[in-house]
Order: sequence, then structure tokens, then C-alpha cells
Amino acid sequence: MTHGSRRRRDGRLIAGLVVLVGLLFMFSLGIGPVWLPPDRVVQGLVGQGGEAARIIVVEIRLPRALLALMIGATLGLAGASLQGLLRNPLASPSLFGAPSAAAFGAVTVISLGIVNVLSIALPVAAIAGALLSVGLLLLVAGPRASLLVLILAGLAVSSLAGAGTALALNLAPNPFAALEIAFWLLGSLEDRSMRHVLIALPFMAVGVVLLFWDRRAFRALTLGEEAAQSLGFDLTGIRLRVVAGVAAAVGAGVAVAGSIGFVGLVAPHLVRPLVGHDPGRLMIPAALSGAALLLAADISVRLIPSTSEIKVGVLTALIGAPFFIVMILRRRSTLAGGGA
Repeated sequence: MTHGSRRRRDGRLIAGLVVLVGLLFMFSLGIGPVWLPPDRVVQGLVGQGGEAARIIVVEIRLPRALLALMIGATLGLAGASLQGLLRNPLASPSLFGAPSAAAFGAVTVISLGIVNVLSIALPVAAIAGALLSVGLLLLVAGPRASLLVLILAGLAVSSLAGAGTALALNLAPNPFAALEIAFWLLGSLEDRSMRHVLIALPFMAVGVVLLFWDRRAFRALTLGEEAAQSLGFDLTGIRLRVVAGVAAAVGAGVAVAGSIGFVGLVAPHLVRPLVGHDPGRLMIPAALSGAALLLAADISVRLIPSTSEIKVGVLTALIGAPFFIVMILRRRSTLAGGGA
């Protein structure tokens, strides 16, 4: 396939995904206890459909849809970046401990009774936890650490943050605080406001810039680290930028929505058969795929009959865990076939 035909194919794929994300976004604005058709949604967005439609669309559903789009896109992008950096399709954003550290920061302030799950101070604490994890990671691994050392340090940071979260839950001052923590950890976009969107957006924007910065380097890394170095790429700088980008983008998502797993793992795999194994070409489709996946999951939790809304993090885990198992089995079969 020529370069021009690849670009046209990628363009068609990206255009199709943009249309899909747009349709899911509009559907997300219409779905809920009160169904609003597309024309009422548009009227509510521009303030011409009456005060009730404006409140439902702009103040209740728009922040939720925006967060689903933003968090899904950054998770998909982070997953594609890590898979490109590690040259491993099973890599996910949780690898370097930022999501666990963000959860620990949020859970700590809830446990201490400083804030509740709808407080604007909660995202601040969670983002601080994610950024602290990067500092701890670099302190443990060193600024010029190898990839293996970075991964091991990330696992250590993630385990420490997970233990801290469990301790905070165990030492919750009352059953109500423990229940609040438990529900937040399940991951949800319910009852979020534009304040949550605005506080997460700068950190996500920085993370996206850092992850896109090394798009060409991911292509070179498919040839191996020595080949990438011979082409003039600074591997130490690339690793630090990717770790910091994942921490900022994914940490901000966890900060405002709780723990939402497997999107960063699944999203790149949904589009990889259509893109191929070039990590640079995969990044934009993976981001759009992640946005579509989380929007669809958030729509689904509102459609599933239940006495209380199912948490979106639970649904993504129910879908993502079997997908992850299938990926491992396929990879094992591939390795076994190659060994034979």
C-alpha cells in the first residue's frame, strides 16, 4: 500500500470515527429520565428550547458528555502511546501508577472529611496525587532509568497507592464516608458540572501535547531502541514525557470521574486492525475510539434498567476484563505458534 493510499484510508477512518463520536455525543445529551429528541437538544444548547430544556441539556447532560469524550479520548491516546513506547499491545495507562495515585489522593481527602465526592476540591487532590506519583517514580527510578526500571518503579508506586487507598477506606471515620469512597472508586460521570470539566481540561491538554510530542519516535521504536537512538531520538526524554503525559491526562480523568478501567487497553485494539501496527498512525484513531467507547458506556448505564444507575467504571470493567483475557490468550497462541 502506497503512502498516499494509507493517508486516504486513515482519513476515511478518522472521519468515520468523528461522525460516530458526534452522534454518540448528541445521543448522550438526549438520553435520560426525560428523553429529548435531537431538535430539542440543539434548541437547549442554543437557549431557544425553553428554560427546562436548557437546564437539562446545558447544566446536567453537557458536562457529563464532555467528560466522557475527554476522558475516553485521553485514555485511548494514553493506551496507544504506552503500547507504542513499550512495543507491547497489552500495555495500559495504569502501568506507571498515576491512576492509583490519583485515586489515593481523592480517597484521602474524602476519608479525612475534608470534601465530598461532588466537591471541586476533590479533583485538585486527585491531580496532586497523580503528579506526586510522577515525582516519586522519578525519585525511585532516577532520571535516566531504563524502561524496565521505570515499569518496576511504576508497579511499586501503584501498589503503594493501592495500599494507601485500602487503608483510607479501612480507617474511614464513619460508614457514610466509607460508602462514599467505595462508590467513587467504582467510577461515574453522574452529577458532574462544568467546574469539573474546566479543572480537568488544562491537565488533559498538557498530557495530550506531551503524548503527541513523540509520535514520530514511536514509529522509530518499532525498529528497536538501538535503531531509534541511531536515528537521533532521546529515549530518556521520550520515556519521561510519556510518563508525565499519562500522569497528567489519566490522573485528571480519575480526579473527576473516579476509576474507569480498560478503556485505554481496549480502544487501541478496536482500531488497530484498520490502521496496522504503526503507533504513530494509531494515536488519533485510538483517541476517537476511546471517546466513542466511553460515551457508549455512559449511555448504556442510563439505558440499563436498575433501581440506581450502574457505575460506568463497573460496565467498562465487565467489558474490558474478558477482552483483556482474550488478548492474552491470542498473544500466548501467537508466541506458541512462533516457537513451534
